[in-house]
Amino acid sequence: MKKKRNRQILTVTWFFVGLFLVMMGYTGHYAVTHRQALINNSYNSRQNLLIAQNRRGTIYAAGGQKLAETQTDTTGEEVRVYPYANLFSHAVGYAANGRFGVEAQANYYLINSNTKLSEKVASDMAGEKYPGDNVFTTLDVDLQQIAYDSLGIYKGAVLVTEPKTGRILAMVSKPDFDPNEIEEIWDDLLADKESGVLVNRVTQGLYPPGSTFKIVTALEYIKENIDSFSQFRFQCNGHFSHGEERINCYHGSAHGSEDFTKAFAKSCNSAFASIGLTLDRARFGKTVDELLFNQPLEIGLAYNQSSLHVDADTADADMMQAAIGQGTTQMTPLQLNMITCAIANDGMLMKPYLVDRVENHEKAVVKQFSPDTYKRLMSEEEAQIMTGLMEEVVKSGTGTKLSGLSYTAAGKTGSAEYNQVKTDSHAWFTGFAPVEDPEVCVTIIIEGAGSGGDYAVPIAKRILDACFTE
Repeated sequence: MKKKRNRQILTVTWFFVGLFLVMMGYTGHYAVTHRQALINNSYNSRQNLLIAQNRRGTIYAAGGQKLAETQTDTTGEEVRVYPYANLFSHAVGYAANGRFGVEAQANYYLINSNTKLSEKVASDMAGEKYPGDNVFTTLDVDLQQIAYDSLGIYKGAVLVTEPKTGRILAMVSKPDFDPNEIEEIWDDLLADKESGVLVNRVTQGLYPPGSTFKIVTALEYIKENIDSFSQFRFQCNGHFSHGEERINCYHGSAHGSEDFTKAFAKSCNSAFASIGLTLDRARFGKTVDELLFNQPLEIGLAYNQSSLHVDADTADADMMQAAIGQGTTQMTPLQLNMITCAIANDGMLMKPYLVDRVENHEKAVVKQFSPDTYKRLMSEEEAQIMTGLMEEVVKSGTGTKLSGLSYTAAGKTGSAEYNQVKTDSHAWFTGFAPVEDPEVCVTIIIEGAGSGGDYAVPIAKRILDACFTE
């Protein structure tokens, strides 16, 4: 009996020893693989030690311009300075009262120092902090300025990316703020419940996508009718009714006889509402999810999830609204840009990223970030078909302000209703250029401006002109 009891005690003892070793191994592995998250955690005292020991590094644009740096004021206190003030307020962010933008995303690198031992010794002898590592972003100052100026006094967002790499070239959100004054204006910004100044509308702004969502509806129709979608015909008299639901074309325009390409180019609500009723709703819901709605995104920025829930039980009225990007559909400019980039890149989405590399004080590269695939959103054939449809938008549809230029462009406009007043709408555009070998993708929303073709497309033209004309 005694031997049996000893054996049981030994078994229990070794079980807990083994459990302890497993926990130690897991904790060690987690600490290594999640060291950035652990150090960035406000409860981790290690972060405070690094901040006390190292001078926060500088953030640079792709061209080498300083976007954020730490200076010492006349009292000897460290001050974070943003040379471009409001221009990069949401993209670069701030490092006081919490952190945001690149200041948050790259905080781990900015508060660390990988400078040489001799440099650290020199700093110790001088009684100075070690120089922190510097972060080089993918942002282009000239494109950022053009996007910022073009958006003007409007609330909204502009995002410019490289579809082949995922590099973010420009990211503008308005209204904006001066990060140099963030501590002084913080309480006022928090008290402002109307404008949402602190919200990065590119990644966090949720809007009805309106007609830009016809990209998704068209893709699903093509998937379900790959051999016959070109045979689609519709007679538009300015509205479409089904039961008690009536869908009107923008301003009641009657588009007449349409094939699939013309319906897309003219952004015909009536045609797409009718298309919505023909779709397999379960499959449509699956396609929506495959385009990254209703799920977390693998990006390093603060964002909100785009959402649309469609299944076999979705009502006809809701399906008609969903097909034209209205109803309960909510989308961020980032999400629309990602889908557009996938079309431009033969169906393959690259992960969007803002940080290109990290260098130490002696300009040695500490960390290099490279383009990385996110996932395939559609087949090459589907992407080519969608490119053709979006090219026709520019040639003969709602995006003709981008036609007849020295470069070719493809895109989709949108005029998204956002309240009960039918004349109130957000102006959208998303597209890329040149069509033959896409280099730049542009997504724009202007809140409450009206027609995407009238307001968003001209902004896209200014940006693309800067990219492709001398």
